Amino acid sequence: MNSNNQFNTKQFGKVAVLMGGWSAERAVSLQSGQAVLDALKHCGIDAYGVDARKSTVLETLRRGNFDRAFIVMHGPGGEDGVIQGALEVLGIPYTGSGVLASAVAMDKLRCKQLLEGAGIPTPAYIVLNENMDMEFVSASLGLPMIVKPALEGSSIGISKVEQSTDLQKAWQDAAQYKGDVIAEQWIDGAEYTVAIIGDQALPVIRLETSNDFYDYQAKYQSDETRYLCPCGLSAEEEAGMQRLALSAFQAVGAKGWGRIDIMNSSDGTPWVIEINTVPGMTSHSLVPMAARAAGFSFDELVCQILAQTLEDVDHNHSEVGHAS
Repeated sequence: MNSNNQFNTKQFGKVAVLMGGWSAERAVSLQSGQAVLDALKHCGIDAYGVDARKSTVLETLRRGNFDRAFIVMHGPGGEDGVIQGALEVLGIPYTGSGVLASAVAMDKLRCKQLLEGAGIPTPAYIVLNENMDMEFVSASLGLPMIVKPALEGSSIGISKVEQSTDLQKAWQDAAQYKGDVIAEQWIDGAEYTVAIIGDQALPVIRLETSNDFYDYQAKYQSDETRYLCPCGLSAEEEAGMQRLALSAFQAVGAKGWGRIDIMNSSDGTPWVIEINTVPGMTSHSLVPMAARAAGFSFDELVCQILAQTLEDVDHNHSEVGHAS
């Protein structure tokens, strides 16, 4: 991992840190964005925070003469290809995955369908609707199960269902949000996460919570959630989980940086739960934690992610030159 002192900070030009947005994850995004903005400024980069409100963000970017953008918008609007497409139109290089990979990874249903097609293990699921046969769903997936909205992150709208009579309520809670609702097989085992920077998988983190699962409260509010790194797996098991995470990341066409959430069932089988293309960067967040375990600071992490936009520009220029 390169240190930020290897970069000529002037080459980045004027950087917009896009945060906030209009999803249910706005508050978390503002925290993440402020942390990224502070780190960039600490590295001597000419960075500006942009509260990406739907009604003003395009005009702000157009008028700002920004040379590149660091996207720290979580959830719909920021993590689903929407802001990425806008930046493509404006000709502003940006961090992270492109339009297609962002859209696929954000949509849990389409992402699972793609992972299945690529032969990557992901838990069984059923798409729910208001006319569902609750007994059939329970019999098919077993109990307990997880019910989640397909287009939200940060565990928003997710319920653990332990009795089939609770399934209707769980569906109603998830259906408040845009998109499909899926019921997913419960994997009884340990929860892990693998951060990815470029083509490198960072040390695996094991998550332990006294909650039913790693929900919003455990992620952002609890001081009791435990993060274990080293994660307790053997070197061979950890390397296998890192390879699986990279395979899932590459299967959806993701690039730059991200985080793969994995459940290890009691028989030792790892199951990919979801792919995050704009992970959190708050004090409780997992990518900075994995970076520290790999031996580099938050400032170095942020600069490394931003530096990937230079590579994209060089790549695009070489493609244009080759085509001409």
